[in-house]
Amino acid sequence: MSALTEAATALLAAAKRAGAEVAEVGLYEGVSVGIQRRLRKIEETERAETTELSLRVFLGRASASVSASSIDHGAFARLAEQAVAMAKVVPEDPYAEIPFAPPAPDAAFLELDDPIEPSADVLIQRASAAEEAALAVPGITNSEGGSASWSRSISVLATSRGFLGEYARSSHGVSVTAIAGAGTEMQRDYDYDSVIHGADLGDPAQLGRNAAARALARMNPRRPATAKLPVLFDPRVAGSILGHFASAISGGAIARGTSFLKDALGKQVFAAGINIVDDPLRVRGRRSRPFDREGQSVKRMNFIADGTLTEWVLDTRSANQLGLKTNGHAGGLSNFYMEPGEMTPAQLMADISEGLYVTEMLGSSVNGLTGDYSRGAAGFMIRGGQIAEPVAEFTIAGNLKDMFLNLTPASDLEFKRGTDAPTLRIEGMTLAGA
Repeated sequence: MSALTEAATALLAAAKRAGAEVAEVGLYEGVSVGIQRRLRKIEETERAETTELSLRVFLGRASASVSASSIDHGAFARLAEQAVAMAKVVPEDPYAEIPFAPPAPDAAFLELDDPIEPSADVLIQRASAAEEAALAVPGITNSEGGSASWSRSISVLATSRGFLGEYARSSHGVSVTAIAGAGTEMQRDYDYDSVIHGADLGDPAQLGRNAAARALARMNPRRPATAKLPVLFDPRVAGSILGHFASAISGGAIARGTSFLKDALGKQVFAAGINIVDDPLRVRGRRSRPFDREGQSVKRMNFIADGTLTEWVLDTRSANQLGLKTNGHAGGLSNFYMEPGEMTPAQLMADISEGLYVTEMLGSSVNGLTGDYSRGAAGFMIRGGQIAEPVAEFTIAGNLKDMFLNLTPASDLEFKRGTDAPTLRIEGMTLAGA
């Protein structure tokens, strides 16, 4: 038994002694290291170590939570007594509970842990390679720097219902931002990579070249004319469309009646052929996990199957409100993605005489009740089936219900962000520009 699981077990025992009927303990320990380099100089090196402790206790249906930023066995009795005292004075919640859970699985099969911390020299090399490659591209005039990072954490969940689970997670990252032009004509763009295992990192120099090419492509943007036209969303921003869908199928939003999809279960929400998946068991997935935050079993689930909405995102409380059972989503979604289509992005835009290719989103105005959608954006015009001049300072608008039904995915899905979508084409959006 690790020191963290011993601490969790001891805190549960303290909670029972203090009078808690049921209790739940969460423990987290993490370390992160980062290097920031700009214009060939190291600007910042940082190392942080974090400890988090939470205790939730129940007296009947009344519950209270306390937290701490250290693990001090000598303070467990006081923490437990505070939590129980709070639970005695709060109103009952008829839907809240700590559920029974099956035994925790061994997380090793998910390959979430790369325990070898890279040296500072390795991190500097990664950041340097990214920035040097960007600066070497003709037309790049400045840099916001290259950075490299590593982190590792251990999480423990224990409940008085008999659940005890622990797993570790690591992360390696590299990012770079390049600047082209100067003054009011300056444009910037970025690229990054973030993976579980250092061996899976992409070439940092290629990230730098990508950032430089993107910054140069954005030079001298125009403000486009107002129009109604098809819009393509680059994969870097396409995931935001999926994010709005995720918010709309949250069990809490459905229980409160605050989602524009509250009556859509079992109905066609996307076009036929569209599938949207949550897969917490993907090996080396950015958000993979062996169990959810209530210790419940997790599995791959289709939330959209052939365009039809099949499930809500449920934890125990929201499931109880809706008269359903939790589906292992306490703590939210994991590796959430839209399956790719059959056409390449070039094929997806080939028949567009005039359209818009969005590469950046700015601000947000999305009405969760109605689905009305309006966001600032930047990108490129599409003319004659080809990406044309850069454009900026405009807004795209529509309604998410219509957008979902008129959406076509390309074939270029990459698992990079945790919420991922390929290039998306959406018909009939309103571009508000000059």
